[in-house]
Amino acid sequence: MQVGANLSESKLHDLAHWGIRAAIGVTFIVHSIKKFDPSWQGWLIDMGLPPELQIPIALAEFLGGIFLLVGVLTRITASIFAIITLGAIFMIRGIEEFFVSKGGWEWDLMILAGELSIIVAGPGIISIAHIVKKIPRYLQ
Repeated sequence: MQVGANLSESKLHDLAHWGIRAAIGVTFIVHSIKKFDPSWQGWLIDMGLPPELQIPIALAEFLGGIFLLVGVLTRITASIFAIITLGAIFMIRGIEEFFVSKGGWEWDLMILAGELSIIVAGPGIISIAHIVKKIPRYLQ
């Protein structure tokens, strides 16, 4: 009698893997849109960053979100997003408070877990990288 589930051969596994990529991708796309607003430069200055980083940061999050959504450069994108998320946890949220209702980092931790799973698992079957089989593994 088989007790464990064999997820790697399940269509639900493929759909769930795409769902994780899509959720994180859409989250970054939506958050990037407000970063195109010139008023966001003031927040960068308050954080001690040059305002010239506004457009590169907004574009990186917007394009990266699209890359995750469609399944191109997923490992690289998830790695960059994991670094951004760690920065959000330690530089913006602070580790003093866990609960998001008190300005904590609990949701950032969940996003980080999803990013790490994408780094490990790669793009999955529901992705452009899977359709275009000539893309090297490290670029998937």
